[in-house]
Amino acid sequence: MSPVVVIGAGLAGLAAACHLTGAGYEVTVVERASGPGGRSGQLQRGGFSFDTGPKVLTMPDLISDALRAAGSDLSALGPLKRLDPAYRARYADGSTIMVRGSREEMRQEIADTCGSVDAAAFEEFVAWLRKLYLAEMPHFIDVNFDSPLDLLRSPRAAAQLVRLGAFRKLGDAVRSFFTDPRLVKLFSFQAMYAGLAPEKALAIYAVITYMDSIEGVYFPEGGMHAVPQALAAAAEKAGAQLMYDSPVEAVLRSPSGRVAGVRLAGGETVRADAVVCTLDTPVAYEQLLPDLRPPRAARPGKGDYSPSAVVWHVGVNGLPPAEAAHHNIHFGEQWDESFDALLERGTLMPDPSRLVSVHSLDAPDQAPEGCSSLYVLEPVPNLDAGRIDWKQEAPRMRDRLHAFLGQNGYPDDVVVEELLTPLEWKEQGMAAGTPFALAHTFPQTGPFRPPNVERRLPGLFFAGSGTVPGVGVPMVLISGKLAARRVSDYLPGPGR
Repeated sequence: MSPVVVIGAGLAGLAAACHLTGAGYEVTVVERASGPGGRSGQLQRGGFSFDTGPKVLTMPDLISDALRAAGSDLSALGPLKRLDPAYRARYADGSTIMVRGSREEMRQEIADTCGSVDAAAFEEFVAWLRKLYLAEMPHFIDVNFDSPLDLLRSPRAAAQLVRLGAFRKLGDAVRSFFTDPRLVKLFSFQAMYAGLAPEKALAIYAVITYMDSIEGVYFPEGGMHAVPQALAAAAEKAGAQLMYDSPVEAVLRSPSGRVAGVRLAGGETVRADAVVCTLDTPVAYEQLLPDLRPPRAARPGKGDYSPSAVVWHVGVNGLPPAEAAHHNIHFGEQWDESFDALLERGTLMPDPSRLVSVHSLDAPDQAPEGCSSLYVLEPVPNLDAGRIDWKQEAPRMRDRLHAFLGQNGYPDDVVVEELLTPLEWKEQGMAAGTPFALAHTFPQTGPFRPPNVERRLPGLFFAGSGTVPGVGVPMVLISGKLAARRVSDYLPGPGR
């Protein structure tokens, strides 16, 4: 069996490990932390537990895909609940719209809150989203690219996207279905996951809206950290070796210039015929490949990065208000102005929209009895675009978020807390201090995004949010699978 090393036991690395182990490769996963998870980690403090990574889980079939590759199945994750509502959207005028768990219930929610015309349009909107998804996923997302010309290998799918208006602006596309501006916000804010303002993002990114607002948002009984735990257990049971507390300091090369393995910080070497690296791509080149010129978007000062976020993990005495959902989006009134500040001027949003997730609603063991485990997020500029002194701003931001909780009916008697700013994200190895990697501008999408293969160093491949297909739990799971395909093409496995 050909040995393969995977650097990083986050979602991308574990997905790659599951696919590679299932294909018969001898896989070793090396991880600098003391356990699996990567960005999808867990913080425990004072009887409270906090998921430190992604909060919104969509498309669980992609988790199932990786687990099946390693001979397991989705039951290994434990009970998985579809959240209903997926979101509670709260607007500046005091109104609320729930994103319901079924199409029928969502149509009724829109009828009750926005009127019958928009409710009728919802069915057309769903049909449009599904057509976008079916055109994009198999032809432009779940595929490897070797050059921009590969965009032409599926001419029917490309023509379908043109017919669907996928290359107009997302905000305009959503407005073509709905008259209520609240619905436009609700079904276009997902562009932020791709690092883009809804009014400037292409409508192709409505596929993200399809994934969460139509296909649903889920939550594992054990919290989001249960996902990497299940993937790690499946890979290990299938034969992979997982080495924790093992940071990598170099990618080794053979005399012929091919990958030969990795050297760990303690001096130990792990031999391999191929390496899958899941570090943020710019960081990987800076730390492990200093002699290779990075792809353009990964070079200092050249990439266009997504906004960052301040995240406040806070354990509080008291329970959330009865109307609170697991995920609560509080939309600001100054929508366009806030995106201009964030993305164009590099300043804080003048009227920020915020996310509050109350995981203890569906995982009571994440907080002591009578208490709540909260996650509060506010988008902020990344360190490249912003001019904010976070050492000075962090305590002021914390106080604003604390006041916001009380003003919106959440319990605010703080027991434990941890605040993460772009400085902390950078310390964790995230380029430009953002956990959302390179933005999905057109020059950084598909074949234009940093590739998942380094042809100047045969045997080196990449996975994670900094390469194809991009950011978000579904995308990084797919990236692990795509990297495994690259390895299989480079090192035909036992079954080929």
